[in-house]
Amino acid sequence: MTSPTPYERNYTAEQTRLAEHLIDLEKGALDKWFNGDVSGYREIWSRTSFTYFDGDNPKRVEDHDTIDQFLDALDGKLHADVYELHSPRIQFGIDMALLTFQLFADTNLIDMKYNCVELYQREKDDQWRVIHSTWSFIRPMDMDFTSVKEIV
Repeated sequence: MTSPTPYERNYTAEQTRLAEHLIDLEKGALDKWFNGDVSGYREIWSRTSFTYFDGDNPKRVEDHDTIDQFLDALDGKLHADVYELHSPRIQFGIDMALLTFQLFADTNLIDMKYNCVELYQREKDDQWRVIHSTWSFIRPMDMDFTSVKEIV
């Protein structure tokens, strides 16, 4: 196990347990995901309040019914022998927690390199579910910062 980051050293004992739980929920969904089983995300993505951004879709997905269609299209089709979840970090609010991480996997369909954001909220049934998810591609920096333009 890695040593806590400076941010994690400020967690209360309850936050430490919750952070571990939420990261385990995400890893459980990813374990299924890379074995062609989309049910893990069906379970952790909220059915009552959900939005989603993906690098392959120019518009925000507005509800769980629409994401269900996306999941249906991938069910049984995506596989990877291994994946790497890098630097997971939880930031807390009141009954909300923000999980950010980088995901790397060479799958049978695409090579995944994503910055991932999962906003969890405690729902009425006291379960933590994702109310917003963003999966954005990690791209190499191609901007030239060697010359600075004059500010007008």
